[in-house]
Amino acid sequence: MKALYDVAAPAKLNLFLHVNGRRPDGYHLIQSVFMLIDWHDTLHFELRANGRLSREDLGVKLPEDDLILRAARALQAATHTHLGARISVEKRIPSEAGMGGGSSDAASCLLALNRLWRTGLDTEQLMRIGLSLGADVPFFLGGRNAWVEGIGERLTPVELPEGRFAVIKPAGGLETRRIFTDPALQRSTETAIISGFAANPFAFGRNDLQPVAERLLPGISEALAWLASQGLSGRMTGSGSAVFAPLLGGQSIQGLPPAGWQLKVCSNLD
Repeated sequence: MKALYDVAAPAKLNLFLHVNGRRPDGYHLIQSVFMLIDWHDTLHFELRANGRLSREDLGVKLPEDDLILRAARALQAATHTHLGARISVEKRIPSEAGMGGGSSDAASCLLALNRLWRTGLDTEQLMRIGLSLGADVPFFLGGRNAWVEGIGERLTPVELPEGRFAVIKPAGGLETRRIFTDPALQRSTETAIISGFAANPFAFGRNDLQPVAERLLPGISEALAWLASQGLSGRMTGSGSAVFAPLLGGQSIQGLPPAGWQLKVCSNLD
């Protein structure tokens, strides 16, 4: 095996996101449902025998040392392989959107290189590496829609009905750290149960990060108002700035959002 091409790295939406507390080490305890959608990046991997790692950006320019290269180095270190790779990335998922694009890229990198290098790690071993890279990476390694708890590492697969969603990324993005360090963040939402969520999965709960995010970036409020003008009830995903709304029955989007915004109608993935 010399190469792996067209490896998809799908985005996710948080159907809800509750903050239940904070650990002594500063990490926040959350509950959420992460749902995979068909908005994805594409990665290509070519084997190198000399151990060298490099990344080529096929479009959007990524940070010089991003999660993809960090994931590759982490797998090299964990397995003591002397192999390397040339990685090419077609970036489509918006950054600083709360859609998990960087974490998904890292997970797809771990999965692909584990196969390309024949390092033989199982999912549990890959998840330990993934968690060291970011709290969302284990979810993407699991490859299933999931009820998420803890700091993001406790995953319970959930079945979701098929759905279509209008996803909008307004101009501007938000760093997750700015929201989680804001003193106004609600951190004491009561613990929810899966059966409560399952009764109405696309309208359950709320996003506790949204009020802080809307104050920090008014474009989020504007995007939600644009969805409302379409007759849709939206909320923010993750730490933003992307927002989304279910398209129920025959609902559709009329017209285009303001210049500089990204709009995509997405379906969820199994």
